[in-house]
Amino acid sequence: MAGFKRKVFYVGGFDPRGLRFYHALAVEQIARFAAVTGRPAIVSTRRTTNEHRTDWSIDDPSVGTHTEYSFLRWDDLVRAAWIRNPLTLGMRAWRAYRANLKYLDFTTGKRLGKGPLVTLFYPPILTLALPILLALLVFAIVTIWLPTTVALIIGVILGIAMAAPLLTRWHAPWLLRFFVFNSEFVSEPAQASLEARLDAFADEILASLSGEWDEVLLLTHSNGSILAVPLMNRLLDRCTDALPPAFALVTMGHCIPLVACRRDATRFHDQLRRLAGAHFRWIDIGSPPDGAAYFGVDPMAIVAPNTTPRLDLLSPRFHLFYDPATYHSGYANKYEIHFDYLRMGDRVSPLDFPSLMTAAQPIDASVAAFRAIG
Repeated sequence: MAGFKRKVFYVGGFDPRGLRFYHALAVEQIARFAAVTGRPAIVSTRRTTNEHRTDWSIDDPSVGTHTEYSFLRWDDLVRAAWIRNPLTLGMRAWRAYRANLKYLDFTTGKRLGKGPLVTLFYPPILTLALPILLALLVFAIVTIWLPTTVALIIGVILGIAMAAPLLTRWHAPWLLRFFVFNSEFVSEPAQASLEARLDAFADEILASLSGEWDEVLLLTHSNGSILAVPLMNRLLDRCTDALPPAFALVTMGHCIPLVACRRDATRFHDQLRRLAGAHFRWIDIGSPPDGAAYFGVDPMAIVAPNTTPRLDLLSPRFHLFYDPATYHSGYANKYEIHFDYLRMGDRVSPLDFPSLMTAAQPIDASVAAFRAIG
């Protein structure tokens, strides 16, 4: 019989890869943790609970922990929103960035973190500038031998062809889709499918709050943390504003200000104010080099001067737990840095994903152990 029983509900980011990728990642990282620590931690096979939830278990018999991990699925909605036609992507990106230029509170955004603003605007700039620069380069070379018109046509074709794989490698199309989705999340009427999914997620979590768990965590990553705001509002509705003390919200790499800094996000602002006046445990883990996340930012404070949740804003300090040769540093590794929250380094951290999933203690004890590291 497990000595410590944990229930985890996971809401991921704007990622079409879905549960197979994330289950495989969990298996890989728990196996890595077992190899480093010598503890026999293991991940079970997947179990489909219903159409929007898949479960697996994470057990460590050496310390008597049993974690039931529920992957709350919205990857099908991501795939439905995944714009495949380049022209359609361009038109919707134009509308999204026009709305951002009109409604985004740049003063607050710059104060909260310049990195995410760079991440917001580099995809459209790069997507436009790179093909043009490559086309001009090809044109300048080809025009030596061919007529100007022919050289221009060749330059445009080759410029686009050469830019496409580079843009994909730098994840510019993915980021464009991500920013389009969140701009439309703010400015357009609520999508019935997403609203219904969040209702279902809240019902799933509510059903476990009265279970015999030592701890219940709502764990979100990236765009999932934006969805955590309306999801937490639903939980507060269902719990009459009284979440149990064993419950905690854990956000990793949150990008909530991407929506909260939009002046037209009035419904989202109301939801943040609701959270600001509630009593619950919130732990945010954000890495300063992560250009897609807001490190050390209380998103509720954007709209509410006084907040009541017990909030910890923590840096995972990856540099302490990775060897220099394997540490994801530098601009070229920004994408990997954003997923390091779901991995472990070369040394164990109390806040790395395997440690949180196998700890025979509540997350507050893991936070205390992390803070004690010099």
